[in-house]
Amino acid sequence: MTAPRKEIHLAAHFPGVNNTTVWSDPASGSHIEFESFEHFARTAERGKFDFLFLAEGLRLREQNGLIYDLDVVGRPDTFSILAALGAVTERLGLTGTINSTFNEPYEVARQFASLDHLTDGRAAWNVVTSWDEFTGENFRRGGYLPSSQRYSRAKEFLDTAIELWDSWRGDEIVADKESGRFLRDGAVGEFEHRGEQFDIEGRFSVPRSPQGRPVIFQAGDSEEGREFAAAKADAIFSRHSAFEEGREFYRDVKSRLARYGRRREQLLILPAATFVLGDTDAEAADVAHEVRLAQVSGATALRFLEQVWNRDLSDVDPDGPLPQCDPLVGEHTIARGRASVRSYRDPLQTAREWRERAEAKNWSIRELIIEVTGRQAFVGSARTVAARLDDFVQNDVSDGFILVPHITPGGLDRFVDEVVPILQERGSFRADYTGTTLRDHLGIDRVTQGSGRVAS
Repeated sequence: MTAPRKEIHLAAHFPGVNNTTVWSDPASGSHIEFESFEHFARTAERGKFDFLFLAEGLRLREQNGLIYDLDVVGRPDTFSILAALGAVTERLGLTGTINSTFNEPYEVARQFASLDHLTDGRAAWNVVTSWDEFTGENFRRGGYLPSSQRYSRAKEFLDTAIELWDSWRGDEIVADKESGRFLRDGAVGEFEHRGEQFDIEGRFSVPRSPQGRPVIFQAGDSEEGREFAAAKADAIFSRHSAFEEGREFYRDVKSRLARYGRRREQLLILPAATFVLGDTDAEAADVAHEVRLAQVSGATALRFLEQVWNRDLSDVDPDGPLPQCDPLVGEHTIARGRASVRSYRDPLQTAREWRERAEAKNWSIRELIIEVTGRQAFVGSARTVAARLDDFVQNDVSDGFILVPHITPGGLDRFVDEVVPILQERGSFRADYTGTTLRDHLGIDRVTQGSGRVAS
């Protein structure tokens, strides 16, 4: 018996906190002016995407004590952007990354419940933690939390937010103008939470929102992160966009759901995916090469190398060989606040591997960095890219993709105009929205009070 065809979930990530964006390209627009966000969101909605996604950095990253100006730096507050986008879109979900390490549950729960009301049920929260003291210096909490405590706080943070959302049943507001009675009873929004991380009580000020609760995303890839997603999240923002590693990640995370009384379809796995389109596969490959050269200039290549070598390499020629000196190992890092630092847990071993690869291929520093820092996940004509995306979903590598264009705000246009119609022809993507809320788009039912997970 043939399995039913899976429907692809598509979302759009407005980049701007890393060097994926080729901000120097003449076609690139502002990352601050609202017109850029509006164009991007309208394009995603025209393509019937599930949602728009915003990442967030709580501190500008530094290298050698200076702001890393080869990345895009500075962007308006996430909630301000999403609320404004809610007024110029009708169906598109709006997902924001908000940190659980330095914020407070009441404030975040109130903001997301408000956003869900203002957008008629289109809000989602990507729950993240912060790992470094560098970011903590911007907050009264200061310092940082060890990994185990970060996830302990995140779990209790989310549990507390859910308690706040659930403090309203959803039927309390009567608003009977004839009798003058507004509330069914006065005992609304009451909460009390006593825990290791939070000790709060009072009344939650926002009535139950259209989705019952905002959709919950999670982006961790560690053992703790995977378990947290399996227990709490509605979708996971994965970094595994290669076929085999993506399929293994998919299998692993989905296999964890049963122990929490959840079904496989109750957690969607959506990797970030870059793409380059051309009229032909060959043309797309040429464009992809040019994009990588733009993303990794000589100066950028040196900055990436410094993150492993942990020393100033500004006098090194990026078009020459790797430096003969070894990385400096220790607690101090010259690249404060950069997640990539955590990827190289053994800098000396990384340096040995990179030297072997560079010598075998006769690569310069820049050529090596272009290879080791990733490349476009999907490259080709519209038909080639559509077929490849569909292949991933039908073979349980993912449930869909969060697309990350290298140009904003217009980098999504061609995908929507050319790839989406082909996916629709294949029967793998919706021809139109069939619901109004983000939960509708994702196939996740509205949460009712006390249901724990999902209403059936």
